[in-house]
Amino acid sequence: MKKIVTLYNQYLEVISYLFWGVITTLVNLGVFAGLHWFTNWNYMINNAIAWFISVLVAYLSNKTYVFHSKTVSVLDYLKEMASFFGGRLLVLGLEMVILYVGITLLSGNELIVKIIDNVIVVIVNYFWSKWAVFQNHES
Repeated sequence: MKKIVTLYNQYLEVISYLFWGVITTLVNLGVFAGLHWFTNWNYMINNAIAWFISVLVAYLSNKTYVFHSKTVSVLDYLKEMASFFGGRLLVLGLEMVILYVGITLLSGNELIVKIIDNVIVVIVNYFWSKWAVFQNHES
């Protein structure tokens, strides 16, 4: 039991990131699927809306529960948020390419391609958040 507790404490950040990543992914997929089923909008529009809502959830959960980032001024907070959203915007470009290739070029199922896309996005976003955004977090 002691070894399990030690491993848990050692990997707490990754476990927290994965937990909140699942929540964020569910928000992303839920919004995307809801828009897919209840609107006639293009999948790229649905993805952009789902992206914005899920990135906001991701920023707040990553800042508070994963990396425990403490910003001391409004300027620091805005810089951190800009870095987070900026990195996510770059990954959104990757996401749009994956969706375009999977759905438009390969005629894949929109929701299955979106799930595959989310796995890739979660991995890339973890490293961006850890190394570029929340560098000064408390362990």
